[in-house]
Amino acid sequence: MSKVLVAYFSATGTTAKLAGKLASVVGADLHEIKPEVPYISADLDWTNKKSRSSIEMEDKSFRPAVANTVDNMEQYDTIYIAFPIWWYVAPTIINTFLEQYDFSGKKIIPLATSGGSGMGNTNKELAPSCAGADLKKGEVFSVNISENELKVWAEISK
Repeated sequence: MSKVLVAYFSATGTTAKLAGKLASVVGADLHEIKPEVPYISADLDWTNKKSRSSIEMEDKSFRPAVANTVDNMEQYDTIYIAFPIWWYVAPTIINTFLEQYDFSGKKIIPLATSGGSGMGNTNKELAPSCAGADLKKGEVFSVNISENELKVWAEISK
């Protein structure tokens, strides 16, 4: 039987709720991707070109440090990666996380929360960070998605 992980980054708690719900419905382990330097409200002000998130997203090579790792990542066959959409893509901390591991032969399934945009170029920008993985098409969800709808999506997305 394959082992499943839901890894998530959540700056405000919204994505954490979605990730927890997904882990519960698919019977997965749950791992929070914690930034070495936590984000505060001012960091997330996308209207301020000098805010931390704006600076990070302007330079796609920027890799915010991650404070924690997944023990025994090799045990997982399928990894759902959850995050908020920033500037039509995953925050660069997701690239940092992915680049820490060898995902050869594993399935990576992105899912996101968003204030209104879709996945944009997310997969294109994540693909180099998880070379060798089967990177599936991602989808944006409301945190209010029902458990049943999420379970159906999880089955289809595999």
